[in-house]
Amino acid sequence: MRAIGNTVKFGAALVLCASLAACSATYRNHGYVPLEEDLSQIAVGVDTRETVAERIGTPSSAGVLNESGYYYVQSRVKQFAWQKPEVIDRQVVAVSFTQAGIVENVGRYTLQDGQVVPLARRITRNGQDVSVIRKILSNLGGFSASNFLN
Repeated sequence: MRAIGNTVKFGAALVLCASLAACSATYRNHGYVPLEEDLSQIAVGVDTRETVAERIGTPSSAGVLNESGYYYVQSRVKQFAWQKPEVIDRQVVAVSFTQAGIVENVGRYTLQDGQVVPLARRITRNGQDVSVIRKILSNLGGFSASNFLN
């Protein structure tokens, strides 16, 4: 009988520990931002795209318009149980280049420097909301032999 009581106590303690562990927040780190010492090695007006990539690494993102810049992004996300994940820290290092590919500016931005940009969701429709099944069924009678013969 005593062994059963110890087993129940152990099981209850195990369930309690698992419950407490499930209630703790989890943190995830994403991306890479160069250290300040590494950024100090970059000389504005002297270094090029290639030397920047050699000194501080390849960027996680690059400008798409005329290869305007390199962007190093790092985020720290906190999630607590069932709640929506929350970005608690974000750093962006932006290295911009001239048309000739020479470093023009090096800037560091944080979450406090950013602005929330609302995204507009645009959907192109053909004038009516038609389901896939309705579209398939409407085309069943629209075939003729002349469509397949040249």
